[in-house]
Amino acid sequence: MSIFGKIKDAIFGKKAVASTNTASVSPVGAAIESAVGAAADVAEANASPAPISEVDVIAHLEEMAAASPHTLNWRSSIVDLMKLVGMESSLQERKDLAMELGYTGTLEGSAEMNIWLHKAVMNELAKNGGNVPAELLN
Repeated sequence: MSIFGKIKDAIFGKKAVASTNTASVSPVGAAIESAVGAAADVAEANASPAPISEVDVIAHLEEMAAASPHTLNWRSSIVDLMKLVGMESSLQERKDLAMELGYTGTLEGSAEMNIWLHKAVMNELAKNGGNVPAELLN
């Protein structure tokens, strides 16, 4: 998984993926699952599509910060943002994240790189369905 993907999952939550192990399902169980699945497909087709909801990034991060024993400046610091979501915030992790997001400057851990990373992460969160205030995007 990408580094940004880890950040996004920590904020948005992981989508539960139901996996069925067909090898352990009895023929009767398989028939029941098939019938239930068909009924669900019909119900889903008849239902009006649900609107895609945006994730309130700030609310999630503020909840995480309130639960943290540390005072973190996640609104402007990529290091603190990564710590808040439970990730490694080492220079190497930030270099990898910078390369992943297309940073073209030097990868020496400068303030310039860290500021760019924070804004890039916030912009990517917004592109992926996050509701992020304008002041954190530019």
